[in-house]
Parts: sequence; C-alpha cells; structure tokens
Amino acid sequence: MAHESRTRRKLPFDPLEAIAHLKKNDPKLGQLIDRVGEFKMKLDAAPSPFETLLEAILYQQLNGKAAATIHGRVREFFGGDPTPQQLLSVPDERLRGCGVSGNKIKAMKDLAAKTLDGTVPSHAAIMKMPDADIVERLTEVRGIGSWTVEMLLIFRLGRPDVLPVTDYGIRKGYALTFLKLPKTRAVEAKDLPKPDVLFRRARKWTPFRSVASWYLWRACDLAREAKPKAQA
Repeated sequence: MAHESRTRRKLPFDPLEAIAHLKKNDPKLGQLIDRVGEFKMKLDAAPSPFETLLEAILYQQLNGKAAATIHGRVREFFGGDPTPQQLLSVPDERLRGCGVSGNKIKAMKDLAAKTLDGTVPSHAAIMKMPDADIVERLTEVRGIGSWTVEMLLIFRLGRPDVLPVTDYGIRKGYALTFLKLPKTRAVEAKDLPKPDVLFRRARKWTPFRSVASWYLWRACDLAREAKPKAQA
C-alpha cells in the first residue's frame, strides 16, 4: 500500500539468523523455507504513524486500484499528505467529493484528533515502543484494528516477532504447511487453525514470528502457482 516512490529501508534484524533459528526449531517450517528460498521481504519507508494509518483507513474494504484513486484524490486536494490539523479543519463534504465514505471520514478525523492529543505517537516515539504498547495505543483510533497495526509493525517498523493470527493468508499457509491435506482439494474453512493453535506452534518460532509469517504467506503463493499445473 506504499507509494512506489518511497524508498526502502534495511531490516533491523538479521534474516539469516532468523531463518537458521526457524529451521532448527521447526523442521516442518524449514521444509517450506527451503521450497520458497531467500527471505525477500523489504521494508516500506516508515512515515509517521499518522500517515501510515491514514493510508490504511483509505484502503480498507476497497480493491487496490480504487483505493489508490481515492488516496490520490485526497493527496491532490491537500497538495500532498494532509496534516492532522488540516484534516480536522476541512469540511466533510470536501472529503466526500474525493470519494471518501462517511465512516472513513469519521475514522480519518478521529485519527487526526488522537494524533494531536498524543494518543497516536510520533515516528520517533513509536520506534522506541514495545509492540504490545503500539497495538494498544493505535487500536484506540476508530476503524483501526489489531490486524492493521500488525501490518504496520511488520512492514513499516520491521518488528521481527509479530504473529497476525487472524490473517486469512497466515491461517491458510499454516494449513498448507502443517496439515496433511489431499492435494486434489483446496483448503476449506474447517482446515484453518484457530488462534490458540497458531500461538502454540509459534512458540518454536519466537523471536522471529514475523519471518515465519512471511513464509506462511508465501505458502499460499506456491499453492496458487501449482494449481494450473495440477489441472493440466
């Protein structure tokens, strides 16, 4: 969801150390790592939490193209990313004219207000905060749930030990990797692990659960790539 023009940052942990740890502690996951290959996750540039969450709100429940169009209109209206004060000052109808729904306008303005009152920390402050404190603070914003904050932790801040247990791709990747499913059928809802199952398995992955999560997402990619071959 980041702008293409944003620069990339180096990971704040050693991926080789992470992979060695995961393969040693969970050989089954190690088989997936060998199939996928190199850990290629790149960090998006980390703007302020305000800018990151504003973008997340605008992208919610929309396909990428539609969300990018609306996001572009908002940035064009403000001449770039708005400040919290600008967001609070602009009439709602101006934002609706950019294609922003009423619920999202409320969420955007709540984000702006909570940024100004200090609930949403600055970039400098958030870099020093523990993961749990970041989740607690940012989920106080209207429309921001744990999943959105977990994506920020992984892809913007590069935190190494995050496990998004409600993410469909993580749950599907787990089923593809750890369950003995018939190759002739797709993963079904009954196959998806509950959070406690994921948490128990992930004890082996700490302190690199973010890296394990990335590989579980790639398991879904491998399944999609193999599907046409299976049908041929």
